[in-house]
Amino acid sequence: MTATDPALTALASGWGALSLLHGRIESHIERALQSGHDLSVREYSLLDVLSRQHDGEGGHLQMKQVADAVVLSQSATTRLVTRMEDRGLLSRYLCPTDRRGIYADVTAAGRKLLAEARPTNDAALRQALDEAAENPELTSLVAAVEAVDAVDVPAQRA
Repeated sequence: MTATDPALTALASGWGALSLLHGRIESHIERALQSGHDLSVREYSLLDVLSRQHDGEGGHLQMKQVADAVVLSQSATTRLVTRMEDRGLLSRYLCPTDRRGIYADVTAAGRKLLAEARPTNDAALRQALDEAAENPELTSLVAAVEAVDAVDVPAQRA
């Protein structure tokens, strides 16, 4: 294939449309969460991912799994966890079976904020998708997003 190959051009167009949709959705949700709850999309995602942990075998996520789930580097995730711990939304503790491992849990204040922010996140997502569906370039992508029943994200299985 060459750089002018129609298949590559179509792929690039598709990727451009997907990137546009993601950017629009993320910025719409960011504005809603910031104005309503003083929470960023990444902070919301971190609270959401960590709130799905459970006690027992495989119930708590390692920081690498958390970083993958919130799509950040491990160092950026550590900084984010520290900031949220400083706000009283998360707490960290050593793994009881491997003293080298550190886990993070959502505090009562973090669970309360997540519960308050979830309807805002969901409404902003719905609104962003509805607006994007009006753009002919994004209609099929919006339909694909809406058709997804449940994404099997490894971090969300915990």
